[in-house]
Amino acid sequence: MKTVILAEKPSQARAYVEALESSKKHPGYYVINDPILPANTVITFGLGHLVKLAPPEKYDAKYKKWSLDNLPIFPEHYQFVVPADKKTQFKIVQDQLKQAETIIVATDSDREGENIAWSIMNQAKIDIKSKTIKRLWINSLEKDAIRAGFKALKDGWAYYPAFKEAQTRQISDWLIGMNGSPLYSLLLNQAGVNGVYSIGRVQTPTLYMVYQRDNAIENFKPEPYLELQAEVSANQQKFDAKLDPYQRFKDESGLMTFMQAKHVHKGSQDGLIKDVQKQAKKSASPRLFSLSALQTMINRRYHASAADVLKAVQALYEAKYLSYPRTDSQYITDQEFTYLRQNLARYQKLVSKEIALPQIEPQSRYVNGKKVQEHHAIIMTKTVPSQEQLAKLSKLEQQVYDLVLRATLAMFADPYEYEETTVIAQVGNANFKATGKVPTKQGWKILFDNQKTDEQEPNTLPPVQKGEQVQINLQTLQKKTTPPTPFTEGTLITAMKTAGRSLDDEASVAILKDVEGIGTEATRANILEVLKNRGYLTTQKNQLHVTPQGITLCKAVEQQPLLITPKLTAKWEKALKQIKENKRTQDNFLKQIKAFILKMINEVPTQFTENKMIQSQVEKQKEIQRQAKAADEIGQCPMCHVGKIVDKGKFYGCTNYQADPPCKFTLPKKWSGKTIGKTAVKQLITQGETTTIKGFKSKKTSKSFSAKLKLTDGKLIFNFEK
Repeated sequence: MKTVILAEKPSQARAYVEALESSKKHPGYYVINDPILPANTVITFGLGHLVKLAPPEKYDAKYKKWSLDNLPIFPEHYQFVVPADKKTQFKIVQDQLKQAETIIVATDSDREGENIAWSIMNQAKIDIKSKTIKRLWINSLEKDAIRAGFKALKDGWAYYPAFKEAQTRQISDWLIGMNGSPLYSLLLNQAGVNGVYSIGRVQTPTLYMVYQRDNAIENFKPEPYLELQAEVSANQQKFDAKLDPYQRFKDESGLMTFMQAKHVHKGSQDGLIKDVQKQAKKSASPRLFSLSALQTMINRRYHASAADVLKAVQALYEAKYLSYPRTDSQYITDQEFTYLRQNLARYQKLVSKEIALPQIEPQSRYVNGKKVQEHHAIIMTKTVPSQEQLAKLSKLEQQVYDLVLRATLAMFADPYEYEETTVIAQVGNANFKATGKVPTKQGWKILFDNQKTDEQEPNTLPPVQKGEQVQINLQTLQKKTTPPTPFTEGTLITAMKTAGRSLDDEASVAILKDVEGIGTEATRANILEVLKNRGYLTTQKNQLHVTPQGITLCKAVEQQPLLITPKLTAKWEKALKQIKENKRTQDNFLKQIKAFILKMINEVPTQFTENKMIQSQVEKQKEIQRQAKAADEIGQCPMCHVGKIVDKGKFYGCTNYQADPPCKFTLPKKWSGKTIGKTAVKQLITQGETTTIKGFKSKKTSKSFSAKLKLTDGKLIFNFEK
């Protein structure tokens, strides 16, 4: 009777081992001894995804080379493979699973974790139905949380529908990518545009959001307008007030007509304090962090990418300092609130200023078990790092932990309190309003007083009384409308999460509101990295912009609305949710995906030949690529005298490498520890020799030396002659 605990990766397995009484390490697994677990228990682990969907050429060799004639690619049965570099560990896991009577799924507690575990079990070809399947479901890798989890294992089969949902998403994304990417790439290639153009269910509408924002900024035409502002002088002090109700004017004529109707004029004139209202107000601390909210805030404060933030939170989770990172919840349960309250004094030592934390009863703004489904908000664990341990973290990890710490402590602090004063000043028949805030109790804001903030300092108004006579100077301000602001990674993450709000279809809005927009907490950061790595997005001073290649892709796909709008995701997510709820089958959903792909394959070629906007963008991209190619060409190949020498990334090579016979001439980018620049390469291929170059290093002595480089029969050699 053997029990096998299946972890997602080695670090997770080690965390489990450290929480248990004793263990013995073997290649790829641990033998465990602990009274909370049955005798003969082992922990083994994946390396993340040990199993992945097979590429198209595994079904038929003809798919290895892209061809429009081979589309669509619809496998009758989907094949899964183990990557070559993971086969050794998979064999170890497979052997352990075959021997097991009970399997405890202990991968990450989310849909993707289910997909990883069940995919491994399926690929291992074990009789799953003959096994007892249990599920470890925890929010922290701390010892206490792990042990409590193993003592309260859940029924593993209860999570099987979550696996089917995740697998269906995986297959449907594969179908879209393996059909859409060849379709658009080949059509663009036929039109003369080089490169591979990737299509994705989430990445394409995300890219299009940035494209639309860039377009709105580029096409924005500022419009001038006028504002009427009052400078109020009272008790030897001055303050500004705006027209109430607020109004702007297109031109001087409209402003003068308004002023005549209100019996006012520009310049100084007598006025009256018509009303003074004072109101005590309170402001609660910010909500706790979901992953996307944390990514947005860290990007705003420190300009870190969403992927780097996720990496930092994951590291803090594995260090046992923060709770599970891939959460979409901003709430905790009473259980978490209790342990946070018990450890307040220890947490407080990590912030520089002392602050009262009297709010020791749960508040529904933060504590609501009904709104915690899979995982609670990101908070500190019971493991409180010392200042020395914090200092060993990376700078970003320190920033992330500090922000989560302060946001969580703020839940226990008093509200920020202030007195808001509203003054209405009257001149003629026109009213002008000014609002001022005077802090009366800093409350939770003390925790953030040393940090960057988007809030402006509150205005204070001089003491005035209702009915008081004042002097009012009316001034005209000339202003212009401003364009939308470019996306940052933080604001784009937010836009992905709330994408449904821009939809006209009420049903789609409701769906996306329920599933938190497009993408998931776990995937949004990766989507942005994919778009950047594929050259579709670029970051400039923390602002995201679409590249010319990205623009070409957007122009190509915008004739297929379901590829560029959140509506596609809304329909997909509704269906996927139904799979998880056992209201829809995987086959039923995939039939709909295939129907969409067939429609796309039938329509897109015609759109390419008939749509002038696509044709225009194709010509622009061809010219961009022509100029880039010309810039990359260093000179004529000295061997074949036909091709050009270009930068090929890791080396310099001839463009005639596909000829018959091929030209195989290459030059290294590094030679004896020295990087060879384009200037030196140009000297080599045009003159056969470079000028003297400093900075070479001897392999034997590691000493630096200077020499010329020379080409002899296509071979690179040193020339020490002066």
